[in-house]
Amino acid sequence: MIIIKTSEEIGMMKKAGEILADVHREIKKMIKPGITTMEIDRFVEDYLAERGAIAEQKGYQGYKYATCASVNDEICHGFPNEEVLKDGDIVAIDMVVNLDGWLADSAWSYGVGNISDEVKKLMDVTRKSLYLGIEQAVVGNRIGDISHVVQSYVESNGFSVVRDFVGHGIGKSMHEDPQVPHYGSPGRGIRLSEGMVLTIEPMVNIGTYKLKIDDNEWTARTLDGKLSAQYEHTIAITSDGPVIITDQGEDR
Repeated sequence: MIIIKTSEEIGMMKKAGEILADVHREIKKMIKPGITTMEIDRFVEDYLAERGAIAEQKGYQGYKYATCASVNDEICHGFPNEEVLKDGDIVAIDMVVNLDGWLADSAWSYGVGNISDEVKKLMDVTRKSLYLGIEQAVVGNRIGDISHVVQSYVESNGFSVVRDFVGHGIGKSMHEDPQVPHYGSPGRGIRLSEGMVLTIEPMVNIGTYKLKIDDNEWTARTLDGKLSAQYEHTIAITSDGPVIITDQGEDR
């Protein structure tokens, strides 16, 4: 069942989103060779606590951390750890912020130190595909219109889009209906209506879109060991167009 949000409820989600956006701005300053993803995780948990918020995914189905930190060939759900990030790495930090019971969800990819041209292109294409998807998130369009534009842009640049993980509705629960695939045909799927709140979160690989799951039963990584990137925003469907709840004010 799709849960439609009122403008007041969207406003409460935006407050959670503002905190989440602030966290990502701070993480951007922290990312450098020598830092660990566990340091970032501890920073995030403390930052949220100081602002009266909590990391929603900590404890979700036994997950132990405030963030997911996916490095290089890890697609998503990477565990923060004490291994230092190295020059040329790519790391995606994903988190869900709970403020007074309302949620916001956003992932962002960061290059560590000096990154290759290939990694830069991967990050640029993935981020651009997110914003192209957001442009399709308007009243009257269908989920497939988002899916199709993301897939078309990614594949036109020689990359692949992950099929096994999708965007989703969000509100007081982390995963609500509808699902939002990042591949598919235009004009298909549920029609978008005012008051829906969704995540769009393309995960893009340099090689195959196929993946494998680590023994920890959480972390997904590329089947061929090639690099992956992810960008995600939470958006509200309004009569005036899509509103990015987790907007960082970044270049698009």
